[in-house]
Amino acid sequence: MPTLERLDVHALRDVITTYRDTVRDHAGGLNRLNVYPVPDGDTGTNMARTLDAVVAEMDAADSDDLDATCDAISHGSLMGARGNSGVILSQILRGLASTLKAQAEGSGRKVADALSAASAGAYQAVLKPIEGTILTVVRESAEAASTASGNEASLVDVLRAARRAGKEALDNTPELLPVLKDAGVVDAGGAGYLLFLDSALHVVDGDPLPEPDAEDDYAHGLTEEQFEAVAHRTSGVEGELDVSEQRYEVMYFVEIADEQIEEFKHRWGEIGDSIVVVGGDGLWNTHVHTNDIGAAIEVALELGGRPAQIRVTDLFEEIDEEHERREAEMASHHVPTRAGAGLPPVTTAVVAVCSGDGISDLFADLGVQGIVSGGQTLNPSTAELLDTVEHVNADQVVILPNNKNIIPVAEQVDELTTKSVVVVPTRTMPEALAALVVYDPEAGAAENAGEMREGIEAVQTGEVTQAVRDSNTEVGPVTEGDWMGIVKGDGIVAVDDTVLGVATKLLSQLLDDEGELLTIITGVDADAATTAAIQGWLADDHADVQVEVHPGGQPLYPYLFGVE
Repeated sequence: MPTLERLDVHALRDVITTYRDTVRDHAGGLNRLNVYPVPDGDTGTNMARTLDAVVAEMDAADSDDLDATCDAISHGSLMGARGNSGVILSQILRGLASTLKAQAEGSGRKVADALSAASAGAYQAVLKPIEGTILTVVRESAEAASTASGNEASLVDVLRAARRAGKEALDNTPELLPVLKDAGVVDAGGAGYLLFLDSALHVVDGDPLPEPDAEDDYAHGLTEEQFEAVAHRTSGVEGELDVSEQRYEVMYFVEIADEQIEEFKHRWGEIGDSIVVVGGDGLWNTHVHTNDIGAAIEVALELGGRPAQIRVTDLFEEIDEEHERREAEMASHHVPTRAGAGLPPVTTAVVAVCSGDGISDLFADLGVQGIVSGGQTLNPSTAELLDTVEHVNADQVVILPNNKNIIPVAEQVDELTTKSVVVVPTRTMPEALAALVVYDPEAGAAENAGEMREGIEAVQTGEVTQAVRDSNTEVGPVTEGDWMGIVKGDGIVAVDDTVLGVATKLLSQLLDDEGELLTIITGVDADAATTAAIQGWLADDHADVQVEVHPGGQPLYPYLFGVE
């Protein structure tokens, strides 16, 4: 292939998509490198999920429009960032995109400027930058690119200079961060960023992409003995490490005035560490490790902000799980699933009914400790719900049935257990997500239920499914195979012979003037082209609505919608 002289819109899109695919391929190796700030084995996964969101947003933008593509990269990375590494990566991508958007020609000089902006943005996002991490790798690669571009070097020469310097910086991370040296690994986030430069060189000059099992890819990571030592050290059992003794990872979006962000970060600095805050124009994606979940949320409220989509992860539990997973991999190559009884004790646990691996993951991210398989065609029994309630590590439990037929079954559980059980009558998965946003594991079941009921009252939900027989409805006749749009409380409100047609009809009714946030949960029958078409329709007809897309994996319903 000929060497590209400019990084135009099509090459940029190709680089981002290639980077997403490459990180996916290397996610396991990056996870095994994951030592800092805690060895929870998720750096590769978080970077891959962040890039999934970026590519999904980019695919919905005009492929010939540089401004639209850069805006999509910026917005997708902000809204889709996962974990410490994902949030830092999102700021790197936002710096790249904002600079390239301002430059009509992606020459070597302009790409060097974009890398410098990416580095500056990454450092700005972190309250206390730590050298020997992805920050160092990005900075040194950007500095090398800038130096090379000063000699009017070509695009490929600038990228090669950045890649060489980035590789040297990555190799040197153990000398800057003792925990890496103790473990005998390089920084996982830095290794993940280097794959971006590999992807760029692949697109620009045809360089082969590194294989996941290549010796120089560091994919082998820690031995079990190394992991054992690092896990003890970073969990505060032995020795000291600045970021080791914080138990919870708290992430949320917050609507807050930009001038309040520095105060926000410093207030968080008083209660936690590993603080990363990215965004702008009143919307920020925030990340902190802390022992005080409530205080982490209260900071936003006290500064006049509106937190949303709060996610809390028990880092100590993740370390234990990663330890168990590595032991099991070495013994039998089998990864065990997490049992409810193995989770830390809380005041109130949540048991939720759902179908689809993606929805299960979403629920787990939001703190659900007991998941029961079930849905429209597979209603769980009272005994199944009771068994899950008995196994969660709490004396108070909230059940989210997520289907009207399961509500009466769930309401029988309280009489069959010594635990205090409250049912919040959620009828759809989007209602459950709205309820979980306000879930507080340290509050009582009654208090949680009250807050959750208010949450579900604020969400309007819709579903897309296919007719299995001919019938008549208030919106006209339905033929077997037609697609139907259903609204909670109103029944069938739209019919069409295509999924896209019924989805847009349904959304036209759901998105009234008060709708600000649309959550789309895609099922096993949803395809990428239709999802992109829905997003394109939304961008044209409802540009003021914030859209989030989550893979749910649920059967029968290719699309579930929630509007807040």
